[in-house]
Amino acid sequence: MVIFTLGCSQFRKIEKSEDWRIKYEAGLNYYAKKDYYRSSILFESILPIVRGLPEGEKVEFYLAYCQYNEKTYLLASDQFKTFYETYGRSQYAEEANFMYAYSLYASSPDHNKDQRSSIEAMNAMQVFLNKYSGSQFMNKAVEVIDVSQDKLEKKGFDNAKQYLKLKMYKASIVAFDDFKKNFPDSPYLEEAAYLKVVAEFEFAEVSIPSKQFERYSATLEYYKELVDNFPNSPFLKEAQRFYSESLSQVNKLKNNKI
Repeated sequence: MVIFTLGCSQFRKIEKSEDWRIKYEAGLNYYAKKDYYRSSILFESILPIVRGLPEGEKVEFYLAYCQYNEKTYLLASDQFKTFYETYGRSQYAEEANFMYAYSLYASSPDHNKDQRSSIEAMNAMQVFLNKYSGSQFMNKAVEVIDVSQDKLEKKGFDNAKQYLKLKMYKASIVAFDDFKKNFPDSPYLEEAAYLKVVAEFEFAEVSIPSKQFERYSATLEYYKELVDNFPNSPFLKEAQRFYSESLSQVNKLKNNKI
């Protein structure tokens, strides 16, 4: 308790100092000890003074890392961006450019939440790779793009399934089509093709009689797409049931028209 009190007392004394150099040196010392909270407070207080001075470059760069290590990722991304835009020729510019995108990536939530930050991170990382093609951060940058892509892919697939669960059949079918266009190599395409059969069949079941022929016929077409693209799919057995019932309904409705 005594040590903690002395530590706080010393920090408050430094914080109140009017000599920015004292705060600067103390900020570096706190940073070295991984006390990012105190370091950031001191760096923020002297930032307007040292901007444009040789020390300003290090203050801005370390401040961004303080924010990153404090897990305030969006603040960190803004600070890293400000740094490389201000100090474009700095030895830290490449790393700051990378960390801007990486901080956006770190701020992105699980795949079932809004993925705007994942999209921003992917775009920023692609810009980084285009600018620094031989960067030491290249492997990490590629990994960020891959992981973000996976999150977007899972989000798109889950959205389409959610529409089906909510019995919003038309929206579900459109979402599965969009998913296929957006993620043509996805491992979820097989299940998506099967769920389109399910969605169209259930859509036909609840449709008014004048629309049923069209929608049962569409179910047959979606089943054929599933068979053509995934002839060994484990979903075929279940899909066959929807095919048979749809074929029966199509024939019945066709006979009623005669």
